Amino acid sequence: MCRRDEAGLFFAPSKEPTAARLSREEAAKRVCARCPVMVECREHALLQPEPYGVWGGLTAAERRVVLARRRRRDMELKKTARQGRIAAAG
Repeated sequence: MCRRDEAGLFFAPSKEPTAARLSREEAAKRVCARCPVMVECREHALLQPEPYGVWGGLTAAERRVVLARRRRRDMELKKTARQGRIAAAG
């Protein structure tokens, strides 16, 4: 769906005022919300990681938060697995 829209909706022009950026990002997210491949697009942007623009309904800042949460979750899972192996061996 985003291919039919202007790329400017998904990527910020230089020196965009905050109010304009927030409005543009919300409009881009509305397009994303109707997209049949939103989840795939989001995962692509998280795996690359794409540093700019709205992808899969998330801004670059929102994607950074998701990635940080995933890293913390992965670390906790590894820690739990390691503790389980130690307990099983002991």
